[in-house]
Amino acid sequence: MKTVQLGQSDLHVTPICLGTMTFGEQVAEADAHAILSHSLERGVNFIDTAEMYAVPAKAETFGATETIIGNWFAKNPGAREKLVLATKVAGPSRGMPWVREGSGMTAADIVASCDASLRRLQTDVIDLYQIHWPERHVPAFGIVYYDPGKEKSVTPIREQLEALAGLVKAGKVRHIGLSNETPYGVHEFVRLAEEHGLPRVATTQNPYCLINRAYENGLDETCHRLGVSLLAYSPLGFGLLTGKYDETGISAAEAPRGRMSVYDSMKKQRWGRPEALVAARRYNALARANGLTPTQLALAFCYTKWQVASTIIGVTSMAQLDEDLNAWGTTLSAEVLAEIDRIRWELHDPAI
Repeated sequence: MKTVQLGQSDLHVTPICLGTMTFGEQVAEADAHAILSHSLERGVNFIDTAEMYAVPAKAETFGATETIIGNWFAKNPGAREKLVLATKVAGPSRGMPWVREGSGMTAADIVASCDASLRRLQTDVIDLYQIHWPERHVPAFGIVYYDPGKEKSVTPIREQLEALAGLVKAGKVRHIGLSNETPYGVHEFVRLAEEHGLPRVATTQNPYCLINRAYENGLDETCHRLGVSLLAYSPLGFGLLTGKYDETGISAAEAPRGRMSVYDSMKKQRWGRPEALVAARRYNALARANGLTPTQLALAFCYTKWQVASTIIGVTSMAQLDEDLNAWGTTLSAEVLAEIDRIRWELHDPAI
C-alpha cells in the first residue's frame, strides 16, 4: 500500500487505518496488543483512537483504549516512531457526565483532554488530534435534521481553534482534524484558520459505507475543494455488511456474537434500524452473486472511492484483521458499481 497525504499536512498514512474502539471492551489488552503488532507487521502505519473509548461508552471504560495503546508502546520500543497516531477530544457530553461537566466543550476542556490522552498513550505528541463531534448541535449519530432551536453552543469555533493552536505551539499536537462534521463546520474551521493564521484542519472522520453515504451529499465537494481528507469510519456498517446478521437478524437471542447482538444500546442507534439491515442484506446478496464476500464488497467500495483517503477498520480478532487487510486490491466492476447505486436509489441511506 502506498501512503496518502492527509489534507495539506505533512502526514502520510496508509489507506487503511486500524481503529481501536473495541480495545478494552470486546478485546482484552493482551489480544489488543497482538492485533496492534500484527497490523504494524502487515504494513499499516496509522492507528486511530479516542479519549472516550472503549465503545459502547461507559464511565468504567473511559480512556481504557488509550491506556491499552500506551502500554503497547511501552512494551514495544520503536513502534511509536513507525506510526501516525490519531486520537480525539470528545465534544459536549451528550449524556456522558464522566466525559466532562456542562453542555459545552471549552478551550480548557480541550487542553485538559489532550494532556490526559498524552499520559494514557505514553507519548509526547499526538500526530492528529481530532474533535470527536461538533461543539455545536448538528445532525449526527442518527439525527437527520438540523434544529436551530436546540443550539446550545458555548465555545465559538475560533476559540476552539485557538486552543488547538496552543497545543500545536507547545509541541503536543502536530496536526488537527474534525469528526462527525457538516459542510458548514468544515468550511468554517478552514475559513477561520486561514483568516487568523491558526492551524488548518487536515481531515474529517465521518461515517461512510454502503448503508450510509451521506458524505456524498455535499460534504465531499466541500472537502475536495478545501483540501480536507476523509477518514471513513464504519465501512462495514457496524458488522451489518459482513453478512453475519443475514440469517438471524440482530436479536441477542439469535444472532452470532457481535456489537449489534451483544449490546442493547447499539440496537437503538442508526445501525440498529430495521431498514439498515434490509439494505445491508441487499448489498450482501449482491456481493455473493458476484463471487465476493460481503466484507470484500463493502471494503472495496471504500478502498476504491476517490472521496476516501483512509478507511478505518475495527476488529475483534486477528482473523478479522487479516480478512480486512486482504480485501485491499479488490476491484468492483462497472456493473457491480451500477447495481450498488441502484440499491441506494431505492433504499437511500438507512443508517444515516
